[in-house]
Amino acid sequence: MKSIGIGLIGTGFMGKAHALAYRSVNAVFGDVPEVRLELLCDQPADKADAMARQFGFARATGDWRELVADPALAIVCVTTPNKMHAEIAIAALEAGKHVHCEKPMALTLDEARQMQAAARRSGCRTIVGYNYLANPIYQHAKKLVHEGAIGRPVHFRGFVDEDYQADPETAWTWRAIRADAGLGALGDLGCHLVSLMQGLMGPVATVVADTDTVHKTRAVEGSAERRPVENEDIASALIRFESGTTGLFSTSRSAWGRKSRIGWEVHGTAGMICFEQERMNELQIYQNTADKAMDGFRTVLAGPAHPPYGSFCPAPGHQLGFNDLKTIEAWNFLKAIAGGGHAYADFEAALEFEKVIHAIDRSAALKRQVLVGEVPAESI
Repeated sequence: MKSIGIGLIGTGFMGKAHALAYRSVNAVFGDVPEVRLELLCDQPADKADAMARQFGFARATGDWRELVADPALAIVCVTTPNKMHAEIAIAALEAGKHVHCEKPMALTLDEARQMQAAARRSGCRTIVGYNYLANPIYQHAKKLVHEGAIGRPVHFRGFVDEDYQADPETAWTWRAIRADAGLGALGDLGCHLVSLMQGLMGPVATVVADTDTVHKTRAVEGSAERRPVENEDIASALIRFESGTTGLFSTSRSAWGRKSRIGWEVHGTAGMICFEQERMNELQIYQNTADKAMDGFRTVLAGPAHPPYGSFCPAPGHQLGFNDLKTIEAWNFLKAIAGGGHAYADFEAALEFEKVIHAIDRSAALKRQVLVGEVPAESI
């Protein structure tokens, strides 16, 4: 496979992240097929033209169906609002394209399962945008946990918080509507924490959860009208993993001062590992030793000893960033396509994350413990 044509649908925050990643991936890694930025889609058409020039795409269109059908493309990147993910992804797979879709997969579990089924039928490769999984220091932490560096894992605690909905004066948007956004903090933020904790602790068996909407209505921008907020600002859950270990899960989009907090701890019988996304190149490790005078956490800084950090920078402590993780994600996807393997997290794996966030939402609604496997497909 000499080169791979890329089509991008959507030019917001994540659309730009995808464009930067696919523009950078060959320069950083050099061991994947050449990437061609072929076709960009957005509306209106003049915006698509302007963003194609800015992002470096050869052509532009205002019709996503035209993009999906384009024979020059091998990969379709879906970075649209959530309600469009399923329709576009399924159409792309049916057209024989590999699909790089942002999270969450879809509005409902039924749609997510349809996407998974379409991927199986097509034989094409898929990946969902859980780029925090690509962080070299997270991969190092996962390796330490699985190798027993802190003994047997006995407990997990995790938080994922931002403050983009903390201000009551923030205007109402499509993100407040279940029919457009699906879940709130769970679908936007909490799913990232699910992806990370399952990598560390294994599958989730049951949840006991509660949710809250802090600001019940929001003003429509430029108007005195106020509209209801239909999904959650905060969600918390007690977790029981299939291994039998326990966990605490919390997410909020109304947490003042938090910009990109993904904090987690794995407690083991012989130590602990802690991480904070706002210091994404550091890991805190405590290992129980016989020398009490030297007790304490030590800090591990990311560097070339934590692949693929060294592909970006030969010097430790110089820091990777959010967009670098998206470049690693694109690299993993391109390797899977070229080698005939599967990237992580593909639609199969990402569906398991979707099941957990919908189980949390269902538990809060029913006021009881919920088995992750019992959530009905139509649940949102």
